Amino acid sequence: MTHPERPHRNFYGRRKGKHLKQSQEGYLEEDLAALSPGPVTWEENPERTPLDLEALFGGRDVWLEVGFGGGEHVIHQAAQNPDVGIIGCEPYINGVAMLLGKMRKAGVENLRIHPGDVRDMFDVLPDASISKAFLLYPDPWPKARHHRRRFVTPEHLEPLVRVLKPGAEFRVATDIPDYVRQTLEQVPAHGFEWLAEGPGDWREPWSDWLSTRYEQKALREGRTPHYLTFRKR
Repeated sequence: MTHPERPHRNFYGRRKGKHLKQSQEGYLEEDLAALSPGPVTWEENPERTPLDLEALFGGRDVWLEVGFGGGEHVIHQAAQNPDVGIIGCEPYINGVAMLLGKMRKAGVENLRIHPGDVRDMFDVLPDASISKAFLLYPDPWPKARHHRRRFVTPEHLEPLVRVLKPGAEFRVATDIPDYVRQTLEQVPAHGFEWLAEGPGDWREPWSDWLSTRYEQKALREGRTPHYLTFRKR
């Protein structure tokens, strides 16, 4: 069988930080494999066969969180919405270990984890399969020469719009004004409508929002969060 050609993808950022606690090593060893959404990586799935989300979540709506950090928000959404299936993608293994610990305490069963690059996940998600997506406090890459590394670029937005259902919601939270600028330039240009009708729509968090540790740090340091809501046309 002829496999698709693997694209060259640079990865920027950390895969692993400081030494993991023994308990976190245990979470990764004991829990992670069972929480996989299926074969996502090129090594596991060189044919790039689409995931069977029907088998995975039993026909429920599926949500996607890109870069879940320490997992506070994604575990909150999973616990508050047991009638949906949620896939969280995070390449930083320390964050994955933190989420696994939170999952043990919360007892949620509708969350699956891809500990890697979301671009690989986009390869294997079926067209129009995701009902809601979250991008919360992504790496800001503040230097101008690094702006092409941001998520809100064609490399990420084109496959995102492909996997979202028509009318699907895409939420972006950031405390970086220039990230807001680039988001408002790029996201509508890739097939989304910005749903804001007044200042409160980007100044106030969503009604089901859970403030993350990163957001609390931003507030302590005087940075202003922005909450941007888009809908796929």
